[in-house]
Amino acid sequence: MTRIEAEPVAPAPVTGRNPLDRLFKLSERRTTLSREVRGGITTFVAMAYVILLVPLIIGGVTDVNGDKLSIAQLTTATAFSAGLSTILMGLVGNVPLALAAGLGLVPVVAFQAAPHMTWPQTMGMVVLMGVIIVILAATGLRTMIINAIPLALKNAIGVGIGMFIALIGLVSAGVVGHGSQTGPPVTLGVGGHLSGWPVVVFAVGLLLMLALYLRKVPGAILISIAVSTVLAIVINANATIDPKQWGTVVPETPDALFAAPDFGLMFNVDVFGGFAQAGALVTGVVLFTLVLTGFFDAMGTIFGVCDEAGLLDEKGTMPGLGKVLTVDGVGQIIGGFSGGAGATVYVESATGVGEGARTGLTSVVTGGLFCLAVFFTPLAGVVPIQAAAPALVLVGALMMTQARKIDWSDLEVAVPAFLTIALMPFTYSITNGVGAGLIAYAVIKAARGKFREVHWLLWLVSLVFVAYFGISGIELVLGG
Repeated sequence: MTRIEAEPVAPAPVTGRNPLDRLFKLSERRTTLSREVRGGITTFVAMAYVILLVPLIIGGVTDVNGDKLSIAQLTTATAFSAGLSTILMGLVGNVPLALAAGLGLVPVVAFQAAPHMTWPQTMGMVVLMGVIIVILAATGLRTMIINAIPLALKNAIGVGIGMFIALIGLVSAGVVGHGSQTGPPVTLGVGGHLSGWPVVVFAVGLLLMLALYLRKVPGAILISIAVSTVLAIVINANATIDPKQWGTVVPETPDALFAAPDFGLMFNVDVFGGFAQAGALVTGVVLFTLVLTGFFDAMGTIFGVCDEAGLLDEKGTMPGLGKVLTVDGVGQIIGGFSGGAGATVYVESATGVGEGARTGLTSVVTGGLFCLAVFFTPLAGVVPIQAAAPALVLVGALMMTQARKIDWSDLEVAVPAFLTIALMPFTYSITNGVGAGLIAYAVIKAARGKFREVHWLLWLVSLVFVAYFGISGIELVLGG
């Protein structure tokens, strides 16, 4: 992959380095304090929408008793769990990865678990998911599974994530729209046309970001997001715009900068009550879906972002992977005990890498800002998605360059790689892409009589994914 070039920094001598340099290995990874801080701020700005989006999704759903959670409490829980988990990732894993409530997990929590359980029992499922993932990581099984995946598919995962986050940016900005039942499933904008001031903000931001980035201006992504946000505030104040066009965040000057956090959801968890409330079958399906989604969503993101940061070796393996995977599992536990969906690694971490981030110091900065956001939630609601979306498109384009590492002349890897890449954006799921690619790889190898070239763990994981894709049928059969 053509990685983002860092500014030349001569490695400092081992002796005489400051404690921050020694802790995060800044010199060894050829980065600087300013670049790491800049990357941390950029990642936070790109992810700030999570603080508002996740509470809106979960807060609009009732549990089995008809109870709803407080938006204010969910906002605090989302920001706090993201901050604590991300700081932990920086200090323990020393990688530029930020964590927050997983958007792949939130629908499972809100629409698959909550209708059958109380909210404390639903959070208990999130905690159990985290415990299982930590056990898999601590025993080394999760690392073994990841290392068993062929390098070509790991490269495909990075490409697929690039397409996925680019599509997220385009959809969020209104450039790509949902089609009708009688027309194509996706369209250009709304009804095949681009319209509205929010799209203009996105276009200006993207062009400015490309110009600054290609001219190698330090802080290009962050500068563009800031300028686009100011532009959006000015336009929204002077033009007649339906607030719904902006999406979750309407760019308005906040009435206040400070808001007292509400930690009312903290530790309101019933770990095992869901089994009695919903039954073993329903609870088992929910837990299975949570674990599989959390496991492979994070795996794909970790490899895609860390490869972009140049933290993988020539074999596609990553030193210290066990620590990173363990922290990811702990993040799920923190999210459950905080009262929101489990915190997992976010693809928006790639925006910080785009600014040159290479170490865990970036994560500490991002996590610190999330913790501060607990007190400054009005300020977190200033940046519209149209201002941050250009960063997703740019980073997605950069990650696409990894496709050249795949041998497209060898159909044994080309077809699984294609399915991995295509299904991530087409189904809006990293997990679906990984699962389809692994199943196709195993089947194709078997059809060619090359059973032994497929690691036994891949056969096991492929069977798990077969069950995952057929979970509705399995549930129907077992349910009667």
